[in-house]
Amino acid sequence: MTTPTESGPAALVGLLRADGLSIDPQWEAAFVAVPRHAFLPDVVWENDADGWLSPVGREDSRWRSWAYSDVPIVTQVDDGEPEGADGRGRLATSSASQPLMVLTMLEALEVYGGARVLEIGTATGFNAALLSERLGAEHVTTIEIDAALAEQGRANLHRVGFSPSTVVGDGTKGVAAGAPYDRVLATVAAKTVPYAWVEQTRPGGLIVAPWGNDYLGHRLLRLVVGADGTASGWVIGPAAFMWLRDQRSYRGTWRDHIDFDAPMTEATTTTDPRIAVAAEDSGVRFVVGFAVADLYAMSFTAKDGSGESTVWLYDARGSWAAVDFVPGAREYAMSHHGPRNLWAEVEHAVGAWEAAGRPDRERFGVTVTPTEQQVWLDEPDNVVA
Repeated sequence: MTTPTESGPAALVGLLRADGLSIDPQWEAAFVAVPRHAFLPDVVWENDADGWLSPVGREDSRWRSWAYSDVPIVTQVDDGEPEGADGRGRLATSSASQPLMVLTMLEALEVYGGARVLEIGTATGFNAALLSERLGAEHVTTIEIDAALAEQGRANLHRVGFSPSTVVGDGTKGVAAGAPYDRVLATVAAKTVPYAWVEQTRPGGLIVAPWGNDYLGHRLLRLVVGADGTASGWVIGPAAFMWLRDQRSYRGTWRDHIDFDAPMTEATTTTDPRIAVAAEDSGVRFVVGFAVADLYAMSFTAKDGSGESTVWLYDARGSWAAVDFVPGAREYAMSHHGPRNLWAEVEHAVGAWEAAGRPDRERFGVTVTPTEQQVWLDEPDNVVA
């Protein structure tokens, strides 16, 4: 983690520059003008070693240090109702995004003077403040589903002199009253991009949004809206965000969704099971991630130095599978349980990726239509089935 030698907006910009980032001068000016600490609540949250989150108050020196460090900061847990009897939280449900990611997304938005922007996910209000500083608050609309967060964001914005249109509502529906927008920026991640975002963006306008799923991870989409009512564009890099509330992950851990005593169907496979836990940014993980719905995967390696391991897959709906890797083997033992044969689905997706020439992740893009979300290879007409 990079930490500042002095605390303040200019120091934060200095950190970003020190990391070799080239910053648009107008966004640099906005970052200097908008104090990040003014958008943080009195209590933020720190990850504990046991998986819980502990409160850190404004009086703690870490609070100010984090405000002007290039780090994300958890600002709400458990939708505002900490689950722990000791006041700790279980699930991070809102955050102040990492400044580098904020800047990356704002620059991908390619705004211009007079552009009208819809932001999905007000949260602390920091993003809306940066947009207001750059474009004028009258050109910014922001929507937040959590009424308490919306009020907090509105208060933060007013305190530093900005009054964009702040709406309490479901961001998946956008804000039709202000449409069409020139740009839509989502600060929450979507597994399925809501079509309302496309409908409410003018032809030629841009949508920048985190996208992905629990297996694939989070990726940043930059979509161009066409005159035909679709939006299409490239997957341009990583972008870890909270999921839209109606698209959240299943709660619990793998232990909650795999019954090791349940009967399993035995079989074998010639596909190396380690491919199911390939690097997050690899082409094969991308293909498996969009082809196999509701997939979770993990790997356990033997501690005896043998190199053997077991890959487990599950869907949190009653299906799971296990495949044993043994160095030098040509076939691997596989077993599965439930209505789905998850390994067969993964194997099919891997076969499709291999048949396409093992393309890298950078060659894939996404199109959103009124009825579906399509993934394509190299160009929008080459839709991957």
